[in-house]
Amino acid sequence: MTPPVKRSYDNAARQARSEATRSRILEVARELITTRGYRAATIADIAHTADVHLDTIYELVGRKPELLRELIERAISGTDRAVAPTQRSYVQAMGAEPDPARKLAIYAVAVRDIHDRMAPLLLALRDAAATNDEAQQVWREISDRRAQNMRDLVCDLGPDGTLRAGLSVNEAADVIWATASGELYLLLTQERSWTPDAYERWLADTWSRLLLPGSDGHTNRARP
Repeated sequence: MTPPVKRSYDNAARQARSEATRSRILEVARELITTRGYRAATIADIAHTADVHLDTIYELVGRKPELLRELIERAISGTDRAVAPTQRSYVQAMGAEPDPARKLAIYAVAVRDIHDRMAPLLLALRDAAATNDEAQQVWREISDRRAQNMRDLVCDLGPDGTLRAGLSVNEAADVIWATASGELYLLLTQERSWTPDAYERWLADTWSRLLLPGSDGHTNRARP
């Protein structure tokens, strides 16, 4: 019975080494892509800095668009790997919160935290998408998924009558989609020197005022 135990141990050790190497590759890729830009950060540079062979990157992660996609998924999840939306703590908190204004305030906290990690990656992907077909496909997939997620969010705010009169679900979803963009986050926090806390309060207040009937912007004064 000893050999199977040894093989199991060897497999576990090999898997742990692969995971550690994969994480190192992704950390290096994030640093180079966000500092040099998508096009300038070559796979060869990533391999050299991470001290791995080119084939190791392709085997453990994939081509450069897959690298960037994985980095964005990790940034959204806030963990070392992609996590399904239903397993994210803020999604669970929003599902348990009955008040629509508080739901939006919880999401504003999540968006602020996500963009702290993700906004530079999204801008790198957007710039790459202008000249790279594979990056364009990844950009479109993420953008379309964000749009659908915003529609689902609005539908989960509450029953008919939750939104302001005359405001459709699609219109409300587009408002959240646009205001929760990485571009706007960076414009306010970098170009206009807003603090992340100020951005978070403004986002919750703006959503509440624009989307909900009779809102007085009370979410601007309280963080969930």
